Amino acid sequence: MLILPTQDARLTPYRPTGTPLTPRAPKVPLTRTAFAAAHVVSDPLRERNPWDTRPAVDWDATLAFRQQLWDQGLHVAEAMDTAQRGMGVDWPTALELIQRTMRAAKTHPMRPRVACGAGTDHKALADLTSPDTILAAYTEQAEAIEAAGGQLILMASRAFPAISASEDVYQKVYRRLIDGAQEPVILHWLGDMFDPALKGYWGSSDVAKASNFVLNLIAENPTKVDGIKISLLDQAYEENFRARLPESVRLYTGDDFNYAPLIEGDGTHYSHALLGIFAAIAPAASQALEALAQGDSATYHRLLTPTVPLSREIFRAPTRFYKAGIAYLSWLNGHQGHFIMPAGFQSSRDITHYAEVFRMADQAGLLAHPELAEARMATLLALHGIEQT
Repeated sequence: MLILPTQDARLTPYRPTGTPLTPRAPKVPLTRTAFAAAHVVSDPLRERNPWDTRPAVDWDATLAFRQQLWDQGLHVAEAMDTAQRGMGVDWPTALELIQRTMRAAKTHPMRPRVACGAGTDHKALADLTSPDTILAAYTEQAEAIEAAGGQLILMASRAFPAISASEDVYQKVYRRLIDGAQEPVILHWLGDMFDPALKGYWGSSDVAKASNFVLNLIAENPTKVDGIKISLLDQAYEENFRARLPESVRLYTGDDFNYAPLIEGDGTHYSHALLGIFAAIAPAASQALEALAQGDSATYHRLLTPTVPLSREIFRAPTRFYKAGIAYLSWLNGHQGHFIMPAGFQSSRDITHYAEVFRMADQAGLLAHPELAEARMATLLALHGIEQT
C-alpha cells in the first residue's frame, strides 16, 4: 500500500488492485494503422549540463522500448515531439535516433513501419525568414531521413508562425516537399496546446480557413500524401475533416483525449492512429485494435475506456508537458532504470500528477509489474517528502 497525495493536498492510502495486461502480438492483422510516438531514454551517468548541451542517450534502453512496441504489432513514429524535439533533443541526436531505429526495424520479424519527423529545428528561427530558407532547412532533414530509409512526417515548424507566414509561403514550401519526397508523406498539424509557438498554423487562426487550405494542398497531389496527423483535441472537428479527405489519404488521429471513438469510426469513416499515448498504453492499444479487427466492439471499449482518463491526465494542460508522463510510465514498467529525462524534463509535472497517473494506470491494467511500480513510486514519493509507513 502507498500513501499518495491528492489534488486537494491530502495524503490518502492506495492499494494497487489492477490486473496487468500481458503484452503480446496481435492474433489477426489489424485494420487500423497505429503509430506509437516513442520517447528517448536518457543516460544519467553520461549527462552533463542537461540544459545547455546535447542529451546523453541510453541507446540500448531507447531501442528496447521500440522493440517491445513492435512486438505488439504497433509501428513507431520516430523523433517526434514525444521524443522532445526542440524541448531537450536536438537534430543531431534525433538523426542518430532515426538511423539506429531504422536499422533495428529492418531486422525485426514484424517488419514494422517507421515514420520519422522532418523539421527545421537545426536552424535558429532568426535564420528562417523566407520560404527558401525554410524549404532548405526541411530538405536537409528530409534527405537525411530518406537516406536512412525512413518515411517522412513533415513536422509542423515554428518558423512559419514566427514570420506570420501567409498561405502562399506554406504553399510554396509544402508543395516542393510533398512532390519531391521519395514516397508519400505524412503531414503534421499540431495544435498550439501542444506547442504555443505553432498558433496560427497554415496561415490562419481560423480553424475552418486553415482546414480548407490544407485540404486543397492535399487534393493537388493526393498520391504523394499517405495521410495527415491532426492533434487539435476536437473530436467533431476531426470527424468533419476526415470526411473531406480523398479516399486514399488517411487521417491519423493525434487526439489523445478522444482516440477511442475516432479510431472505431462512425460506420462510414474512421481514423488511424499516430499517438504519444499509445507508447504508454501499448498492451491495451494493441489488444483493443485486435478486438476491433475481429468485430468485437465490446472488448475494444472494455480495453480502451479505462485508458482515456489516464491519457487525459497525462495530456492535461499545459499539454506540452505530457512527455513526462510517458517516460514516467516507462520507468514504472521497468523499461528504464531511472526517471531522468533530457533537459531535466521530468520536473515539468508535480508529484500529485504522478500519483494520479499511478492510480489510473493501475486501474487500466497498465502497471506490468505492480510490485516494481509500487517500489519505484515509493522512491519518487520519498524524494518529495512523502515517506511511507
